[in-house]
Amino acid sequence: MLLAFTFHSCTLLVLYHRKKGACLGENSGPNTAIDLKKIDHRNLPFVTVQLPIYNEYYVVDRLLKSITNLKWPQNKLEIQILDDSDDATKTKLQKLSQQYHKKGFIISYLHRKDRIAYKAGALKAGLSKAQGEFIAIFDADFTPPSDFLLKTMPYFKKKDIGMVQTRWGHLNANSSFLTRAQAIGINGHFVLEQSARNANQLWINFNGTAGVWRRTCIIAAGNWQGDTLTEDLDLSYRAALSGWNFRYILDTVCPAEIPATISAFKGQQSRWCKGSLQTALKLSKRIWQSKFNWKIRTEAILRLFRYSVHPLMLLNIILCLPLMILIKNHQIYQNYDFQIYELPWHAILAIGAVFLILSILPITFYIYAQREIDPKWLSKILWFPAVMMIGCGISINNSYAYFGAFLTKKSVFIRTPKFALRDNKVLRKKNKLYQSKLLDTSLFLEFAMGLYCLYSLYYSYISGHFLLSTLLSIYTGGFFYLSFKGLQEKWQQLRC
Repeated sequence: MLLAFTFHSCTLLVLYHRKKGACLGENSGPNTAIDLKKIDHRNLPFVTVQLPIYNEYYVVDRLLKSITNLKWPQNKLEIQILDDSDDATKTKLQKLSQQYHKKGFIISYLHRKDRIAYKAGALKAGLSKAQGEFIAIFDADFTPPSDFLLKTMPYFKKKDIGMVQTRWGHLNANSSFLTRAQAIGINGHFVLEQSARNANQLWINFNGTAGVWRRTCIIAAGNWQGDTLTEDLDLSYRAALSGWNFRYILDTVCPAEIPATISAFKGQQSRWCKGSLQTALKLSKRIWQSKFNWKIRTEAILRLFRYSVHPLMLLNIILCLPLMILIKNHQIYQNYDFQIYELPWHAILAIGAVFLILSILPITFYIYAQREIDPKWLSKILWFPAVMMIGCGISINNSYAYFGAFLTKKSVFIRTPKFALRDNKVLRKKNKLYQSKLLDTSLFLEFAMGLYCLYSLYYSYISGHFLLSTLLSIYTGGFFYLSFKGLQEKWQQLRC
């Protein structure tokens, strides 16, 4: 089953390579960026920028500064601050909205006390009052470039385009081991996956931010719904099922802040994992029964179930030790003393190819993505094993979220705190305000799994299973890193 998901990634890599330029912005033609000096502003559409915010005290200044710097006629741009905050962010946003209103911006501050349906509820409430026929959405930590609308809006000349998505950039990619690994992982999705899908007429999804929607598309697809934790993925697939097409622009980049703490990273991963499975349970049957090409339907469902790799990875690594013990004790060879070299050469090659693909392809996927966007990618090649290590270590956290999607219908939307980082001292002081006072018990489970993998690693070495030793060392490092780093952050929080 893991091999099936690995081949899925391999397919996307091949599809990207075939049409790697299809998602780049155009220098000529109908989708060329708008030149405000050469166009009658009266012909431009009215755009509403929605900013869903919940307790983001440290980054809202930066957010509003970048939004008010967008190049678009001021009388054709509305800014909606959709604030669900229950801390000092509320007062700060009220003052900022008043300041920008005095400068001539069309800006409205909308506050909700109940947080019904969380982000989806805020977006839906804002949409009912929005003036724009197009809706741009940015999370609180994003800083879109000033020409964002100039580059994205031309794609809506085609009436069937319901959404345009741009690539995420990273403001703090080099801050730590954790942020470096996350940046590489996120790049894999935005460089290869989104581009490959869009260039080959497969479905892409809105990533929750850094994109623009056609208002009529949102309404026609059933509007924002809060029954999953990934309202963006849910709406995207409902819109695709309704016949709308999307466009992805690879070289328009919106920088944002990567989660800088273990607790924030695990919370975000848990939300993405559980939300994807909730969307899968909600829409998979409808997708499969639709009239779209079987390739589109199959890829869409595989995308929704991709977080299945985490419980599979966990099961895979747990079974390694008992299987090695059984092999050593010859319990599984009671009736036949089987040896691998007794197989025909072509069977041995086939088995070797499977193990090679499972071992090499995941890291190759991320290396290729980084190579496409970073001229200095070779200097960062030592960071790629970190992606695998943290990807393995997060398997316990995501497996819990995965099965939670099957067991619970309602879920709490846990925000990912952002801090406008400058250095680690600032991070520790700011994180104290947002980190839960309760100790994350999964840290101890990850530590226990680290010990289990460490013993399995030792056993693989003494029993001669050297290929397994490499795999087990990655898992061991991943579990120990997440547990020790999480406990360190909790200790620092208590000391501040």
